[in-house]
Amino acid sequence: MHTSFTDQALIDLGRQALQIEIEGLQAQMPHLNAGFAQACRICLQCKGRVVVTGMGKSGHIAGKIAATLASTGTPAFFVHPGEASHGDVGMIVREDAVIALSNSGETDEILTIVPVLKRLGVPLIALTGARDSSLARAASVHLDTGVPAEACPLNLAPTASTTAALAVGDALAVALLHARGFTEQDFARSHPAGNLGRRLLLQVDDVMRKGSEIPRVHPDTLLVEGLLEMSRKGLGMTTIIDEAGKLLGVFTDGDLRRALDRRVDVHHTRMSEVMTRTGKTVRTGVLAAEAVNLMQTHRITSLVVVDASDLVQGALNVHDLMRAGIV
Repeated sequence: MHTSFTDQALIDLGRQALQIEIEGLQAQMPHLNAGFAQACRICLQCKGRVVVTGMGKSGHIAGKIAATLASTGTPAFFVHPGEASHGDVGMIVREDAVIALSNSGETDEILTIVPVLKRLGVPLIALTGARDSSLARAASVHLDTGVPAEACPLNLAPTASTTAALAVGDALAVALLHARGFTEQDFARSHPAGNLGRRLLLQVDDVMRKGSEIPRVHPDTLLVEGLLEMSRKGLGMTTIIDEAGKLLGVFTDGDLRRALDRRVDVHHTRMSEVMTRTGKTVRTGVLAAEAVNLMQTHRITSLVVVDASDLVQGALNVHDLMRAGIV
């Protein structure tokens, strides 16, 4: 280890590497031409799956591109080219399309499976940094991902070139995403365990308190009994319902403070006298994210869930939404 490098020297080297990679990315802009559009068309018309392959560092990039495609509406998977020539090429069928990454365009493991792809009639999209390479010439479409220089001072370790290939793969995925009309809901279905999936897929029905957990009193219930119901259910509010279960109003901690300011007698006042008749509610089937927005907009901490007939079906508060990972 060289101890003569100052902190500033190390920072400068890092910035120099980033600048080289930025220049490599800028070099990709003119490369996105009619060939890029043709590559998009191949993927859009593919009736099977897009198979992405690459060796070494390009293989890592290929794996990431396959994952991005799969999560944004283009069914895709990664095949290791070394394993492909030992049986895994059987995973590729006529309805598929192949994206092959090789900066030199001369990777033996990839070139070995090209004849198989040709016999199957599978379209081949090649991402290389060499326009006249064997892989570029054999491809149905060649996307030039060449860069002016690698960030590696020896111009050997794949750095700027792999960054460029990854960026072009992302550009392909994003273009396909738009062309397919891929939505946030589609993305969430591919990520059900993630924050986005929870935010977009969970409905209030999935997080609300139900049955005996819902605080309920009738309009002629004394306020003191209503307060006991609020305390038992722990939602900071109670619903006021008629005999059929239809919502007549709500009574919250805020209503209690206002009642006490008026020196209301909790032992003689009925809930109908102090309830809020226009409390905020949400319908069953509404996304939990919409409930969060409603609560934030009106600065409230709890909501009643009703059906189309205003019958009380549930209740929830901000803590229920936090436990579900919505906020």
